[in-house]
Amino acid sequence: MLSIRNLSKTYDNGVHALRDISLDIPTGMFGLLGPNGAGKSSLMRTLATLQAPDTGTIQLDDIDVLHQKFELRQRLGYLPQEFGVYPDISALAMLKHLAVLKGIANGKERDEIVDYLLHMTNLWEVRKRKLATYSGGMRQRFGIAQALLGEPRLIIVDEPTAGLDPEERRRFLNLLSEIGENVVVILSTHIVEDVGEICAHMAIIDEGQVRFTGEPRAAISELEACIWEKIIDKAEVSRHEKSMQVISKRLFAGRINIHVYAKSCPGSGFQSTSPDLEDVYFTNLHKGEYQEAL
Repeated sequence: MLSIRNLSKTYDNGVHALRDISLDIPTGMFGLLGPNGAGKSSLMRTLATLQAPDTGTIQLDDIDVLHQKFELRQRLGYLPQEFGVYPDISALAMLKHLAVLKGIANGKERDEIVDYLLHMTNLWEVRKRKLATYSGGMRQRFGIAQALLGEPRLIIVDEPTAGLDPEERRRFLNLLSEIGENVVVILSTHIVEDVGEICAHMAIIDEGQVRFTGEPRAAISELEACIWEKIIDKAEVSRHEKSMQVISKRLFAGRINIHVYAKSCPGSGFQSTSPDLEDVYFTNLHKGEYQEAL
């Protein structure tokens, strides 16, 4: 269990990146959803001990993360959003080098671990190729391989599927699901589908604050009979936004398909539609804005 309590962070330029964040994250896949600039990367860097918060505590089982940074790093696997590699080194050589840095000193043990991770991430056949020749998906799988060195108890992946083609994205998500059976894996992303497909628990953050935390399936069920849709002209969008809680808009054949949150039919022409995780996301993201408008 990873326990986060009252975490806050303000940067020197005055940006309030984290505002009193508290979360309990159990073993398994945990999705952290939010738009760009929501504070996801700030939270991930803080959990990875790359920056210190202004206030708050973080506990990973028996490790006080903020005061036992070395112990946490020994049990941490981290794949940041921008993951650099030495382009002219093979995956095999690079992974062995990183294993040494991780403290795996025994040569035989190191070779066995590296071989296992290359097989696990489906990189064995291309292990001797230079990393510069890897596709985006292959690099991300290599990033997971290095993150798994040292048998981590906490794995953090930040926007891992951005830019991947559908096949690589599917392969990567399947790999994360397998890993998440025994350790805490935090998937930080703005892609709603990624969380919906593999995460048993999730949180939504925006402007440095937690807007929602819970189970995706339960959250979707709570919106049953509360999501309504209608296809309208672009000129009508503003009028609808002033009178009802429009949670999302999508272009459809030159017109706009709007989703509205309401306990009963919000107006003529609206039809009830089955909610999905995207509706959960936008409902929680814009709920405060709508309440302020009223």
